[in-house]
Amino acid sequence: MSKPNRQELLLSAPSMGWLIVFFALPCLLTLTLAFHQSDLRGGVAAGWTWDTVNSLADPLYLPVVWRTLWISTVTTLLCLALALPMCWCLARLTPRWRNAMLLLVVLPFLTNFLIRIFAWRSLLHPEGPVKQLLVWLHLVGDDVLLLNNAGAVLVVMIYTQLPFAILPLYASVEKFDFTLIHAAHDLGASGWRAFRRVFLPGVRQGIISAAIIVFVSSLGQYVIPQFIGGTGDEMIGNKIVQRAFTDRNLPLACALAGALLLCVMVPVLIMAWRERKV
Repeated sequence: MSKPNRQELLLSAPSMGWLIVFFALPCLLTLTLAFHQSDLRGGVAAGWTWDTVNSLADPLYLPVVWRTLWISTVTTLLCLALALPMCWCLARLTPRWRNAMLLLVVLPFLTNFLIRIFAWRSLLHPEGPVKQLLVWLHLVGDDVLLLNNAGAVLVVMIYTQLPFAILPLYASVEKFDFTLIHAAHDLGASGWRAFRRVFLPGVRQGIISAAIIVFVSSLGQYVIPQFIGGTGDEMIGNKIVQRAFTDRNLPLACALAGALLLCVMVPVLIMAWRERKV
């Protein structure tokens, strides 16, 4: 092994060790427990079995998986749609205003996540200010419920995930050469064509990073559906919590977590494969 390669290996060893200990090994343990059965005391029984994994074919889980995928996908797409113009504007601002706007983006992280969720629950409550304002504007009727439905879950999901789309995307947009947009206009391209053919390819890596972060984070959500959604708005994360803490069936919870892990890894591997082809 050459000296530069040895140095690179030594520099990356702490990060690799961290990922192996705190990511790879827990994932491997989770997948291993999925091939066991639960005992009567809520523990893990000895021996190996496919029954726990086969139980995932229960029709009960199919709507939950579909709901998790479509909510996560829509959340990702809408977060990107909102983050792209915002990052465009941020990159064109003066440094003083840019720093102020970035501070507003990260400001929600200074508040506890549960407090923000309960704040949205108060806002969307039938007696809350949002409902009262919409009724006053004659946009909705008194009988409309803004809480305990998939729309409310989607709104709060977008609110919580939007900063995770803005920050990686802004890091890419900040490095973009905006003189290319002016050059495209000089060559006869319209604003939309320049945006689509010049700007989007130029910030492609930022878009991919933001999409992966938002999608992966959305798949594992369970707090928002639990407190904002109704009984018919549960996601995979809610089922994992129920199996682990309510039913005390750790192997089944691990099987569901393994299915969720596959949902996370498949799009990541597909994007990595496409990047290698490019």
